[in-house]
Amino acid sequence: MKELIACCGLDCETCNARIATLTDDDALREKTAREWSAMNDSPEITAATINCMGCRTDGIKFGWCSMCEIRACAIGKGFATCGECDEIETCPTVAPVLENAPGARENLTAR
Repeated sequence: MKELIACCGLDCETCNARIATLTDDDALREKTAREWSAMNDSPEITAATINCMGCRTDGIKFGWCSMCEIRACAIGKGFATCGECDEIETCPTVAPVLENAPGARENLTAR
């Protein structure tokens, strides 16, 4: 599995927060903040918070990573991702990502 697959199956390699961080693109940070703020009904997401190198990599993490229940659960169980967990098909914590993010399930089950 690629290191840039997040605990939940999202692909950090294609994530606008990571791309904006790598390229120091403030316009992309602004655009991402607007989109994510609206999607999550959260005005706390601002361009200043859009900095991340990836969920499972060294370096800066998006501010919500420290509060991410999915990431905390996987790490707490000693897993790199939810794909290692026998409860993935019935897990209510990761279910919203698997239902709404095309490719996340496949990323977690790819060997």
